[in-house]
Amino acid sequence: MMFKRSIAWAAGVSVLALAACGQPASEEGDTVTTETSDTGSTREIVQIDPDNDPRVWLEEVEGEEALDWVEGQNERTFARLQGDERYQGLYDQALEIYQSEDRIPYGSYYGGYVWNLWQDAEHTHGLWRRTTLESYLTDTPDWDVILDVDALSETEETNWVWRGANCLAPDYDRCILTLSDGGSDAAVRREFDISDRAFVEDGFVTPEAKGGVSWVDADTVMVGLATSEADSTTSGYPSVTYRWERGTDLSEATEALRGDRTDVGLFSFRVEDVDGTVYMMASEADTFYETTWWYLPEGSEPVQLPLPAKSTIQELYAGELVFTVEEDWTPVADGPTYESGSLLSFTFADFAETGELPAVKTVFVPGPRQSLGSIGATASALLVAIDENVVGGLEAFHYADGQWTSDTVPVPDNMTISLGSTNMHEDIAFMNAEGFLTPDTLYTVNAAELEVEPIKSIPERFNTEGLIVEQLEAESTDGTMVPYFVVRHEDTVMDGTTPTLLYAYGGFQVSIRPSYSGSRGRLWLENGGAYVVANIRGGGEFGPSWHQAGLKMNRQRIYDDLISVAEDMHSRGLTSPRHTGVYGGSNGGLLTGVMYTQRPDLWNAVVSAVPLLDMLRYHTLLAGASWMGEYGDPSDPDEGAFLRSISPYHNVDANGEYPELYLFTSTRDDRVHPGHARKMAHLLEELGHDYLYYENTAGGHSAAANLAESARRDALLYTFLMQKLMD
Repeated sequence: MMFKRSIAWAAGVSVLALAACGQPASEEGDTVTTETSDTGSTREIVQIDPDNDPRVWLEEVEGEEALDWVEGQNERTFARLQGDERYQGLYDQALEIYQSEDRIPYGSYYGGYVWNLWQDAEHTHGLWRRTTLESYLTDTPDWDVILDVDALSETEETNWVWRGANCLAPDYDRCILTLSDGGSDAAVRREFDISDRAFVEDGFVTPEAKGGVSWVDADTVMVGLATSEADSTTSGYPSVTYRWERGTDLSEATEALRGDRTDVGLFSFRVEDVDGTVYMMASEADTFYETTWWYLPEGSEPVQLPLPAKSTIQELYAGELVFTVEEDWTPVADGPTYESGSLLSFTFADFAETGELPAVKTVFVPGPRQSLGSIGATASALLVAIDENVVGGLEAFHYADGQWTSDTVPVPDNMTISLGSTNMHEDIAFMNAEGFLTPDTLYTVNAAELEVEPIKSIPERFNTEGLIVEQLEAESTDGTMVPYFVVRHEDTVMDGTTPTLLYAYGGFQVSIRPSYSGSRGRLWLENGGAYVVANIRGGGEFGPSWHQAGLKMNRQRIYDDLISVAEDMHSRGLTSPRHTGVYGGSNGGLLTGVMYTQRPDLWNAVVSAVPLLDMLRYHTLLAGASWMGEYGDPSDPDEGAFLRSISPYHNVDANGEYPELYLFTSTRDDRVHPGHARKMAHLLEELGHDYLYYENTAGGHSAAANLAESARRDALLYTFLMQKLMD
């Protein structure tokens, strides 16, 4: 069945005439309702009561019946995709890329060392190691292994996945290591002694939970863990932060700040000034986009920072607390208004002394086609990555005599620029540059001299001869021009036959920028496919307003943007529905789920990875409640009605004509519940619609916990796309 957006299925059920026909859709008791649009078209929609969902058993993550069903689905998917004669070759190519020894060993520079976690065929869990900067700049660094995570996993019989290290400045000899069992967000934190190469006996150790630990000093940490209802928000994150002294039990820690159970979460962190002064802070995320910021002075009551609700603390540089605002802000009546997206600062020591807002200074105000990327403080400059029309640049800001000035740092043209490790005690920072056809190159940035030097790069992973990159625009339904990138062969015949994969995300102010992927290039582009990235609203490509234009009940704009890009691709002759696939993960999995139900006529393959799909129960599953600031509240009459109108799980036409949907997720994903993908697949199974389902039993939200699993994930994906778009 073909139907047009903005006409047949407009947002909100008020435009629909509902006539229940009482036809059962499954043995569990679903019914089918005939929905008639204002144009007279009809759909037979399966009605699923969120309070009495017949597939709720699939939400039991480790339930025996659910896992048996998963096993059967995996066997079915493997039989088809791994049984394809192309699969093994694709897997071998992907594994070769993921395990290649000539990858860039990205690291963080602090304490005179570059620190790196390295995974390869022999070390699937990874080696945490370090080397001097001088050695790191050579072709063959002399690495000192600090912790062998594979050996630890074997000794402790646990599938440890590395989640990072937090080491105490300025010596960096004591660290809190975060380790996850199987890749979930919930993790344990354990104190580690670098000199002894061992975990500290009777040191700081936490139970497995979502949350975090931050250093106060060598004998004190701040800790927040979602271990019980009393210490957790409804989103499953910590609601209390405690001050924990060495030698005491965690249960004896002193409460420093308590948030509300309805918050998203409460997280403490440490900032250090250039003179060594340490400030303990906390962010109380009231919603996903509204935060109350706190200063936690030792021995005194917490002090709320006078920042707007939509703001983000970025750095402490030269005594200035640097922050962005994601809403227009007038801090003083009849005073200046600071535009949404601005980078601002004030002197933090003055605030710590008085508790009053000091004079606010403007660091940088982005233009209409600009957005701020990564921000990092060095000894000599505050480095800020700034995108112009989704192309990267880098500025060095300096603060002196109450004023901010800046210099442009020379970086490669027309690249995605990502600022890596920075340290306020060092002038050397790391920066990565890449493009769709340009392999990653790692640079050092000397913030004192404003010099950029390439130090490491990866070789070309695929043949780029004859490939070109274009940046085009499509007009969305409200007249907004939406940019998108096309990677294709220069001799592409514009007759609609090119197999084309369209990727987008469209949420949470995440910018999707040009990136180099060896597996995508080798497995897809080299085999004749084209690749398209759509910079639709909901992302952060053009600042907070680009994101906020698609929040909650305005979300149909995001979907209209992607539909407009697809239609523009087709009208140009790049491809056609027969040869078009659309792919997204997480929030992007919701996006592609909506594409599946709203415009099935535009695609021949839809891929929905680790997705949200049940938008009437998402807020009850794992971290789902934290995203109501993005999607809306299903219990609100208006927002709930809108969510019902877009929810893929609630908008499947029992008799509709759909492209094949490939769903994949992870059992260990404790961020987006695997029940979303499971229930959607089960519904399609009952209705007889074509689909494939794969669930990795480890790997967390990335759906892969090691390099071999990443290669399998990619090989399955591209085998499916070849079957649907090339065969």
